[in-house]
Amino acid sequence: MAEKSKILIIGGTGYIGKFVVEASAKSGHPTFALFRESTIADPVKGKTVEGFKNSGVTILTGDLYDHESLVKAIKQVDVVISTVGSFQLADQDKIIAAIKESGNIKRFFPSEFGNDVDRTRAVEPAKSTFDLKVKIRRAIEAEGIPYTYVSSNYFAGYSLPSFAQPGFATSPPRDKVIILGDGNAKAVFNYEQDIGTYTIKAVDDPRTLNKILYIKPPKNTYSFNELVSLWEKKIGKTLEKEYVSEEQLLKQIEESPIPVNIILAINHSIFVKGDQTYFEIEPSFGVEASELYPDVEYTTVEKYLDQFV
Repeated sequence: MAEKSKILIIGGTGYIGKFVVEASAKSGHPTFALFRESTIADPVKGKTVEGFKNSGVTILTGDLYDHESLVKAIKQVDVVISTVGSFQLADQDKIIAAIKESGNIKRFFPSEFGNDVDRTRAVEPAKSTFDLKVKIRRAIEAEGIPYTYVSSNYFAGYSLPSFAQPGFATSPPRDKVIILGDGNAKAVFNYEQDIGTYTIKAVDDPRTLNKILYIKPPKNTYSFNELVSLWEKKIGKTLEKEYVSEEQLLKQIEESPIPVNIILAINHSIFVKGDQTYFEIEPSFGVEASELYPDVEYTTVEKYLDQFV
């Protein structure tokens, strides 16, 4: 059995980062996580860091904006996974520069974890965020850095508790549901823990090298109409449905403040355009996680929704 790669995670206290760090520690990969001093000292984030330490993660101090500390951290590992948030996406060029200088990295996973940005047809303001990810992809390729891009589609925790309803609902609707477009475009909903697990499985897998890893388990792909009818079955009740046309939605995107306009634009891309499912995965550019790793017992949408019944 080949030795497991040493993994460095940058952005480990972020939303998806926590799940990636936990999956890495659990999998037996020597796991390192880079944090700023201020993160470690933070009363909330510091607790998360402490938890990582207790599960065997090596904590390194450094900063995305301190080149020397970045190089020093990267030289200790084989694989770098970035899970930085949207405000730092563009700054991943600093990770690319440090990887180039270190010269020892077998693979880089940039912060992706959403739609496949090379195949999205999003409108502004979501388009600009996706374009930043595209720019980072092209920079990685131009530098000849080996990579895997994880396209994990919709986070279950972002989409299923609220059913992507306006406002910040914490459980699915029981009376009336708003459906974007005609409700027939298919989307993919994945439990965050599974996203972490599949990401780490891909680290040493030659089949995912220089490919997009799509997390599209068959049981987690639903149109919005199918999702609503699944929920109706679970609660034994028919919901009143209000459909918002694409034209109305585009108008709402234009008139809404930040971050509502970004969320609406992402939902337009997913639920109206069907950007997560309109294309076939070709072996030339991508592989699908649940096919590669049939041993992973992923959480299905159906099971995930049970907690809200």
